[in-house]
Amino acid sequence: MEWWQLYGLEPEISKLIIETEKAVKKEHDAIDTISLFNQAKVLSAFREEKISEDCFFSNEGYGYNDLGREKLEALFTLIFKGEDALVRPHLVSGTHTLFTCLRGLLRPGERLLVVTGQPYDTLWRAIGGRQPAREGRQSEPVANGDGNLADLGVSFSCLDIMEKEGETGNNADEKLKRLLGRPTSTVLIQRSRGYNPFRRSLTIDDIAGMIDKIRSYRPDVAIFVDNCYGEFVEKEEPLEAGADLLAGSLIKNPGGGLAPTGGYIVGKKEYVRRVSNALTAPGLAKKLGAFVSGKRLYFQGLFMAPHLTGEALKGAVTLAGVLEKAGYDVNPRPGDKRGDIVQMIRLKKKEELQNFCRAVQQFSPINSHFVPVEGETPGYRDPIFMAAGTFVQGATSEFTADAPLRRPYTLYLQGGLSYQHVILVIASILKAILP
Repeated sequence: MEWWQLYGLEPEISKLIIETEKAVKKEHDAIDTISLFNQAKVLSAFREEKISEDCFFSNEGYGYNDLGREKLEALFTLIFKGEDALVRPHLVSGTHTLFTCLRGLLRPGERLLVVTGQPYDTLWRAIGGRQPAREGRQSEPVANGDGNLADLGVSFSCLDIMEKEGETGNNADEKLKRLLGRPTSTVLIQRSRGYNPFRRSLTIDDIAGMIDKIRSYRPDVAIFVDNCYGEFVEKEEPLEAGADLLAGSLIKNPGGGLAPTGGYIVGKKEYVRRVSNALTAPGLAKKLGAFVSGKRLYFQGLFMAPHLTGEALKGAVTLAGVLEKAGYDVNPRPGDKRGDIVQMIRLKKKEELQNFCRAVQQFSPINSHFVPVEGETPGYRDPIFMAAGTFVQGATSEFTADAPLRRPYTLYLQGGLSYQHVILVIASILKAILP
C-alpha cells in the first residue's frame, strides 16, 4: 500500500507531487546546503559554550545567577553574531518582543522610521498607527490611551524604500533623507511581508543594501530588524548585514518546534541593556527572570532550528510548485530566492480561503477533527481565518495557514516540523481544490 492510499487520495495527486519534487530538486539541494552550514554554526556555538545538563535545571524566584539562562543567551549571541542577547519566556509573542525593543530604544520626542511600509496589524497598533475602518465602523484614533508609542510621545513615519520608483524619479531617496533627519533615532526594517500581498520578504542582500543607504544619510541612527520567520533561511543574519539589533519569536524558526513560548533579542550591548530595562525595570535589566521549567526545550529547539527551517523551506518550495501547476498565483515562485519561510497564495474568493484552511486543519496532528472558522484575534482589525493544529498553540514553526478576511483574499502558509508532514498537507489541499 502507498501513503496516498491510506487517506483515500487519488493517484493523480501523488503523481503531481512527485513530478513537482523532481522539478524543484535544485532548490531543495540548495536549501540542504544552507541547513548544513547553519547546523554547523549552531553546533559550534554549543561546543564553545560547553553546554551541559546543568543548563536545564529550573530556577525560581528572582532568577539570580541562572546558569542555563545565561548560557542560552550566550548561544544566541554567538549564533546571531551580536555583542549580547536577551532570551526569555516572559516575551509572550513576536509583537511583544518588538514593542519591548522599541520602548527600550526610543524616548519621548524621538521618531521611529519604518522603511518597509506599514507594519503588520498587531505592531502597527502598538506603535499607535491609525487602523483603517472596517465596514460599518470608524477608523481608530492614532493615540487612544493604550500606552502605545504615540501615547508615550514617540512619533513615527513609514515609507517603503524597496518600492519601485515611478514618475516621481528620485523623490523616494529625497523623502528617506528628509525622514532620517532628527528627531528620528531608530529605523525599523520588517524582514517578512506580514499580511501585505504586495511586497516580498527581504533577503540578507536586500537588508544590507537598505542599511548602506540609511547609513549614508545617518550613520548614527539605530537600525533594528524584525527577524520573524527569517532565522536560518540564509547563511547570514541581519547583524552581519550591518543592523544594530534584531528580534523574533521563539515559536517561530529559532525555537525549533520545541520552545513553548518566548522571544529573543540580539545586538549591540548598549541596546540590549536598554531593552532589558524596558522588559524588567531600570537598573534590574538582565539580572532577573527565572526559567521555572522546560529550559531543555529551548536548548534542544535552538539546536533543531536549522533542520526545521530547512524542512519548512523545502515544503514551501514544493507547495509553491504544486499550486502553480494547479493554476494558482503564488509568491514566492518555486525558483525565487527566499527571505523567510512564508508562502503566499492569491485566491479569488472567501470560499477558496476556507477550503484551503480546512484542508490544512484536517491533516494537522492536533485538532484535526475541528473545523476552522473566522474569528476575532487580539491586535488585528479584521477577522482572521486560521488553521493551526499545532502542539504549541499558534506556533508557526509548525505547519499553519492563516489569512485576514479582506480583499484581495490572500492566504499565508508557513512552517512544518517535517517535510513529510508538509507533503501530506499538500495532498489534502489538492484533494480539496482539484476537480
